[in-house]
Amino acid sequence: MDAESQRVLDYLSEVEEAAEDVLTAKQQIVDLDSKRNRNREALNALKNELSDSEKVKVCFGNMFIKFLKSKTREMIQRDQEQLDKEINDLRKGLKAKVNRLNEMQGKPELRGYSLSPLSTNEVKAINSLLKR
Repeated sequence: MDAESQRVLDYLSEVEEAAEDVLTAKQQIVDLDSKRNRNREALNALKNELSDSEKVKVCFGNMFIKFLKSKTREMIQRDQEQLDKEINDLRKGLKAKVNRLNEMQGKPELRGYSLSPLSTNEVKAINSLLKR
C-alpha cells in the first residue's frame, strides 16, 4: 500500500472514531435520560401513596429490599441529581466532539450550538431593565 492510500485510510479511521464518539455520547444521554424519567415516575408514585414512616419495596438489581419511604425518596433524589450532572457533562462534551468531527470533515463549525440559557440573576436584571 502506498503512502497516499495509507494516509487516506488513517484519515477515514480517525473520522470514523470521532463519529463513533459522538454516537456513543448521544446514546449515553438517551439511556441516562430514560433512567431519569423512571426515577421521576417513582418519585411521583411515592408522593401519592403511604405515609413517610411506612416501608416500600425497592428493586436493586434482581432483588427487592424494603426501605422507609423517606429514605427511598432521598436515595432517588440523590440519584436524580447525579443523573442531571452526568447528562449535563455529556452534553457539554458532545458539543466539543461534534465540533471536532465537523473540523475533521472540513465542515464549518456550527453556529449557535454553544449557546447557554440565561441564569436567574441575568433574567432578573433584564426584567428590571425592561420595567423601567
